[in-house]
Amino acid sequence: MTFVVTENCIKCKYTDCVEVCPVDCFHEGPNFLVIDPDECIDCALCEPECPIEAILSEDDLPESEQHFLTLNAELAATWPVITEQIAPPEDADDWQNKPNKLDLLER
Repeated sequence: MTFVVTENCIKCKYTDCVEVCPVDCFHEGPNFLVIDPDECIDCALCEPECPIEAILSEDDLPESEQHFLTLNAELAATWPVITEQIAPPEDADDWQNKPNKLDLLER
């Protein structure tokens, strides 16, 4: 099993989660983070660190967000690893819990 970064992270991109990951499985894109499912060890340390609850266990993914499992794997293959917390975008709070952000994902 793996953990998955979901839609709520798009344009928020808080990085509180990356510093607690013992295996450095987070990858950073322009406005989104992903978890490499091949590297994730299911330790669950990242999930409570996300201030916007954008990280879910694969087993807890609702049907409407199942595609994020594939998207995390796809983007982790090309995006660089991130291991240290950085400042979120200035408008991150404005995007928190906004629906239908997938079209805003920058690759």
